[in-house]
Amino acid sequence: MEKIEYEIDSKNKIGFGLKELWDNRELLYFFTWRDIKVKYKQTVLGVLWAVLQPVILMLTFTLFFNHSLGVKSGSIPYPVFVFSGLIAWNVFSNGVSNAGSSMVSNAGIIKKIYFPRLIIPISAILVALFDFFIAFLIEIALLFYYHVSFSIPTMLVCVSVSMLITLLSGFGLGCLLASLNVKYRDFRYIIPFLLQIWMFATPVLYPISFVQNKIIATILNLNPMVGAAQLSRAFIDGTPVFNSEVLLSLAMSLVFFFGGLAYFRRTESYFADIA
Repeated sequence: MEKIEYEIDSKNKIGFGLKELWDNRELLYFFTWRDIKVKYKQTVLGVLWAVLQPVILMLTFTLFFNHSLGVKSGSIPYPVFVFSGLIAWNVFSNGVSNAGSSMVSNAGIIKKIYFPRLIIPISAILVALFDFFIAFLIEIALLFYYHVSFSIPTMLVCVSVSMLITLLSGFGLGCLLASLNVKYRDFRYIIPFLLQIWMFATPVLYPISFVQNKIIATILNLNPMVGAAQLSRAFIDGTPVFNSEVLLSLAMSLVFFFGGLAYFRRTESYFADIA
């Protein structure tokens, strides 16, 4: 008797697969909630770690960069300046790190059943976004503590666009690294090193005006997180929301998003074989 084999796979290899993702929305919720619970399981402080990490870094950077090295932050108190940049950066950093290793860490379930593989990196990004909302409450408290005036509508616009740039670029880069990490396990060592360098190429600890060299400033502006970091403070320092640097960052985030997505969709068919 002739043996018949069936292959269960995605019908659409080109697009984002929105219909397929919507049909599996409960699975996306399951993966996201599972990752949140695993992250804080058996920890004494639980979700407070989402606050402690940027707060401790804020205090450290304020001591060394502001008090010791004299790095200024314009009209914004330096703790507010660095904290607003850190919570935006942490979404990108944690999202890319988690998404980049997500396919390998979920190899067991990938080999057993078919489901939209994009669910895994999306859930990794959503976990990072969950941490942002908790840390953002601390930023609001800091604004009141330092008596920094701000407009709530402007804040909502700036933070929303900042998160849009951060999530688009983080998701695109995360998908690219997730695909590469499946085939080349060297990327498990490259990702942390890459993110360390990337942080210092992002105006988290210093204002972008601190960079005087025009060539270096031009290269840095190709980093989508430059605009995201600036927008995270724009509602405080009065920076125009849609200036040239922000528009360039938005454009670069779309390049990251579609480039990473295209590579992920092109290579996802062999994930189950070599993950």
